[in-house]
Amino acid sequence: MKKRVVVAMSGGVDSSVAAALLKDKGFEVIGIYMHIWERSKDKDAKMVADKLGIPYYALDMRNFFKEKVIANFCEEYKDGRTPNPCIRCNKYIKFDALAKKAKELEANYIATGHYARIEFDKQKGRCLLKKCVDTQKDQSYFLYVLTQEQLKFTLMPLGDLYKERVREIAKEKNLHVGNSPESQEICFIPENNYGEFVKEYFDSSLICPGPIVNKEGKVIGEHKGIVFYTIGQRRGMGIADKNPLYVIAIDKKNNVIMAGKKEELYTDELIADNMNFINIEKLETPIKVKAKIRYLHQPSQATVIPLNKDKVSVRFDSPQQAVTPGQAVVFYNGEEVIGGGTINKIKN
Repeated sequence: MKKRVVVAMSGGVDSSVAAALLKDKGFEVIGIYMHIWERSKDKDAKMVADKLGIPYYALDMRNFFKEKVIANFCEEYKDGRTPNPCIRCNKYIKFDALAKKAKELEANYIATGHYARIEFDKQKGRCLLKKCVDTQKDQSYFLYVLTQEQLKFTLMPLGDLYKERVREIAKEKNLHVGNSPESQEICFIPENNYGEFVKEYFDSSLICPGPIVNKEGKVIGEHKGIVFYTIGQRRGMGIADKNPLYVIAIDKKNNVIMAGKKEELYTDELIADNMNFINIEKLETPIKVKAKIRYLHQPSQATVIPLNKDKVSVRFDSPQQAVTPGQAVVFYNGEEVIGGGTINKIKN
């Protein structure tokens, strides 16, 4: 009897090829499109499903997405933090809500078009999450939140492929999405304008201008609302100075932005919480890792020290630039994802 797999189909080339590859391997494939925002690629996903000859469903998950992803995104920006909505989408939508639907359909697995690998380690008795072979496309950073149960129930067919080969496969199978453009922006942010989106989400009276100060506390300018700023930002402050100025701290309580020189952006320690570990059950003693503080950050040598069951200190061997509360810090041992958490505080 064929094993049944539900594929999260976005209407893009990656999930389309994932579905095609699984069908070729003999799986009974069902395509599901999750409608999470006004802009939809439902037609593209359905065209691919029809071309592959697989059953197809579209789920309206807009309200759930607003509750779990958009609300948190806006609250975090209002609190002076910089969230990563893709991580929450993976946690609550793609690998939780979709998995529940797949189980209703009596599927053995769900599958996605993520560029990462899942392997079972018999010695550890655990599923491991690893980087994909295409280091330019690796998405393991966004997946550190997955539990052992979710990893066991998930297939990622693109982990051993390069993006160029994925596009070739789409063309070989005459899938019209073969040349679809890369998605560069967050799906629900028009023109990548985070600040305006958050301002519209709340009563605009909650988004107030305030002072920009230097490290000595001297007022050197005025900001238009802390939702428009993030740690490390250079543009948008409107301050004339002989040296380039960057956002080095955001004080939500007093509605203050602190600006400083580039060298003032560096720190060698952070505190992270909401931890999830993958290749170990829990962290009991300090470990050496390569730590990544944002998706495009080059992993840096660090020591992770447990503070309690859900909080760690991360001490870098060399200071890191623009460590940002709200972003994820993810730990690696070579290709393996050890785990990660949310950056909560920066220790200066």
